[in-house]
Amino acid sequence: MKTCDEPLSSLQQSVRDALLQVIDPEVGENIVDLGLVYGTEVSGNVVKVTFTMTSQACPMGEMLLDDIHAALTRLLPSEIEFDMNLVWEPPWNPDMISAEAKQRLGWS
Repeated sequence: MKTCDEPLSSLQQSVRDALLQVIDPEVGENIVDLGLVYGTEVSGNVVKVTFTMTSQACPMGEMLLDDIHAALTRLLPSEIEFDMNLVWEPPWNPDMISAEAKQRLGWS
């Protein structure tokens, strides 16, 4: 799995850009800057997105899953499959929010 420090392929960058459009409705920030997207991986014709929620009891979880699915469906051609990998480890915490998002949220 790619980390934030590794260069992204063109497809991975496109996936990341699409996920920047997915907004957590409770916070009003995109899921990438919130630190909810742990990574993307391209293997052949499969794109795997590993992500989490702020908590297992997230009331907007189904909505976020639908929004991620819709963003990937709009982006990827039909010959590219995607795997949405929802994980709970490591658990999300507010330290994972990007500096830019913290500033937009007034947390700086």
